Amino acid sequence: MTVMTEQPASDRLGASSSTQRRPLRRLVAITAITVTAVILVMITWPQAFGLHRTFGIAQLIAFRPALVIGFAAAALIAGGIALLMKRRSRRIVAFIVAGMFLVAALAQATVLASRGWGNAFASSDRDSTLAEGDITVLSWNAQGGATSAREIAELALTVRPDLIALPETDAVAAGEVRAILAEHGLNMSSSTVGDWIPTSVLISTELGDYRLDASRGSTPGLPSGVWLPETEASSPVVVAHPMPPLPASMNTWRDGLDWVAEQCRTGGSGVIVVGDLNATVDHLGSLPGCSDAAAASSLAASGTWPSTTPQALASPIDHILVGADWTVLDVVVIDAQGSGSDHRPIVAVLER
Repeated sequence: MTVMTEQPASDRLGASSSTQRRPLRRLVAITAITVTAVILVMITWPQAFGLHRTFGIAQLIAFRPALVIGFAAAALIAGGIALLMKRRSRRIVAFIVAGMFLVAALAQATVLASRGWGNAFASSDRDSTLAEGDITVLSWNAQGGATSAREIAELALTVRPDLIALPETDAVAAGEVRAILAEHGLNMSSSTVGDWIPTSVLISTELGDYRLDASRGSTPGLPSGVWLPETEASSPVVVAHPMPPLPASMNTWRDGLDWVAEQCRTGGSGVIVVGDLNATVDHLGSLPGCSDAAAASSLAASGTWPSTTPQALASPIDHILVGADWTVLDVVVIDAQGSGSDHRPIVAVLER
């Protein structure tokens, strides 16, 4: 005879409670997966959501190589946790999260690869083998004297530029550079804007006379300028240095990038915009009237700042932007070892 025993009330209540919690746990898991996926998509391509200049995301995408490494590490960690989990449902969630981070890492790497990330792994010592063109442009943030006038001049004598943009360089240093170059037959005029963290420019006398157009204004916070040629055969020159995207200066930074975009839009098809823009091509977005010389040469992933970090890991925030009249023949990001500046110089050879 089989004796039927009644399940204790506490067991029945426990089983019922567990059953009731399952839908809630499932909802929490689905929500967490969805939110993680949305965040990863926004970080991968924030331009689609208009978030590329938003605090937090702007700083993250400035260092996409670090995101590749971070997302890959997160994928490994989540995968390892999944293997240690005993409950099947939780293991599945952990594997899904690991897969999403892996896909995000691959997506970041794909974006970088499309910009020539592979070229960034090769240190550039090609400054003496640049192509020949109509004009050569050199930009170097000298970090307020950390790079001496002689060091700037030595590089200029190697690449023989027609235009030198020097953010964070005062009139005295620019004059010293000009004097050294003149001793070697490279004659240039110099001009400086701003008293606090000034910006200087040197322009070859072969391009004619230039004048600062004060009516075009400047980037707020840090000085920039527009120099117009006296002859129509030469091109307008813009040397820009927007504020960096620090927490307290995000609006000023955005306004500075808007000013740069305005110079591209109104500068004409021959315009040249150059300098430390404190922005990558992600932040700059579409610039009607301008194209990025490094992007045209598959070097938009070669980082210029900080100079102590390999090019493949640094942030490409120094730019040479050109109007439609120009064809980019060559671009090089130079590892100027021992210069003292936290920026690498960038050089572009252009042809009309």
